[in-house]
Amino acid sequence: MKNAVGRDIPESLLTNGREVYQGKNYMDGKYMQKAAPKTRRYEKPQESKIVDSIVDALKAVGARSGMTFSFHHHLRNGDFVVNMVMQAAIEELGLDEITIAATSLGEAHDPVAQYIEDGKVVAIQTSGIRGKIGEVVSAGKLKTPAIIRSHGGRPRAIEAGEVHIDIAVVAAPTSDCVGNCRGIGGKSNCGSLGYAMTDAKYADHVIVVTDCLVDFPNMPASVEAIDVDAVVVVDSIGNPKKIASAAARISQNPRDLMMAENVAKVIASTPYFKDGFSFQTGVGGPSLAANLFLEQEMNKRGIKMGWAIGGICGPMVEMLKKGLVGKVIDVQDFDLDAVNSINQTPGHYEMSASQYANPANKGAFVNKLDFVVLAALEIDTGFNVNVLTGSDGVLRGAPGGHPDTAAGSKCCIIVTPLVRGRMATVCKNVVTVTTPGDCVDVLVTDYGIAVNPLRPDLIQCLDEAGIPHVTIESLQEKAYSLVGTPDDLEWEDKVVAVLEARDGTILDVVRKIKPVKL
Repeated sequence: MKNAVGRDIPESLLTNGREVYQGKNYMDGKYMQKAAPKTRRYEKPQESKIVDSIVDALKAVGARSGMTFSFHHHLRNGDFVVNMVMQAAIEELGLDEITIAATSLGEAHDPVAQYIEDGKVVAIQTSGIRGKIGEVVSAGKLKTPAIIRSHGGRPRAIEAGEVHIDIAVVAAPTSDCVGNCRGIGGKSNCGSLGYAMTDAKYADHVIVVTDCLVDFPNMPASVEAIDVDAVVVVDSIGNPKKIASAAARISQNPRDLMMAENVAKVIASTPYFKDGFSFQTGVGGPSLAANLFLEQEMNKRGIKMGWAIGGICGPMVEMLKKGLVGKVIDVQDFDLDAVNSINQTPGHYEMSASQYANPANKGAFVNKLDFVVLAALEIDTGFNVNVLTGSDGVLRGAPGGHPDTAAGSKCCIIVTPLVRGRMATVCKNVVTVTTPGDCVDVLVTDYGIAVNPLRPDLIQCLDEAGIPHVTIESLQEKAYSLVGTPDDLEWEDKVVAVLEARDGTILDVVRKIKPVKL
């Protein structure tokens, strides 16, 4: 069945009421019954929930084969906890048929790939999938198709009961003896623990893994002891120096700076750019650099930003400290400057992923966004964006909050170079649709700006401001003239991953790549 972005979705996936994507507001106003979280009653006072090891914690919560384990990725490429828990569950307790429901999986979790090949891990539900895990899933070695959700789609699915978590594991930089935990105050600080909050509320059991035990009560707690079954103290939960990636730094590349300046000009041309406006930027170099030029435009107008959200980096913290932003509300920190700021810089607050981006609650923050500036691996002439699969069709990215902020904001701007190396970034059809074109408003490249024809109001804004723009088709043609027309990928019938739109409908599928004949 064809969906609203023209992707052919196998009928076999449309069971139990699942539908194909039918537009960004299709599910608006529909009632969703929340799943009732289970809780274990403790009437007898507990002095401590500390156990000696991860194995003991798993035994204490009744871990068994076939269960779903959830993890969060605030330590990003520095995370040690996923591997430790999977090793304890599979190699020491002998469990199999495991489902991993993680907020994201990356190169830090490469050892899990072997558990997939061995048939011990049989299902994955995640927002990000990179490294060896992405390679083995793309090769069709996971028993069931991986399910990819956005950062808003994930808490929606958990709260709706579509994802039932048996055991949530919280990697906590600090915890007290009963499980009140925070992302700061220890030796492995990660800042916000926003992604772990929904998991801890809805999981049957919660295990806190920490490397810094602090005095009770550890307040204000990001995850509260009322939801925690066991606390394990280990030598190290991860390396916080690996939280920041190369992408999470402001680019010094003249091309990127030129694009960032044009992003700020586009923003300043709209009626939403006024005192108290709201903003989020992605972590790509040009996206972050837009902060610098946006600050200049704010100073010209004598206005301030009301609030900013999202994965937060140092540049936004600096704007907060200068008084240019009223509040920063934070679900994840992308560098140590942001980690060291949360709950310490006045106006820097933590929030849950559900509060951030869940489309099935009564008021996610993304729905109040004026602007979001995002990167892309590819964007096609329908303004559909791919941030999940590489040009070779291999899973190596993450929707993250990309689709959520694009759908919720008044003005979504994609900033990307026209080509990368020998690959056209602006193309006729993206490999995988992760953010639908009806959610994307403006494209800024190093060869020109294009506005989605669905937004004639923005076209008028750019015209009145004297900002030149072209059609996205002309940008695509220019890209192909520079690097050539890309060869079509050849796919097998087997679906290796299902990409859900943030509302739970099916946006796209990823199929197994046909092996190259030598």
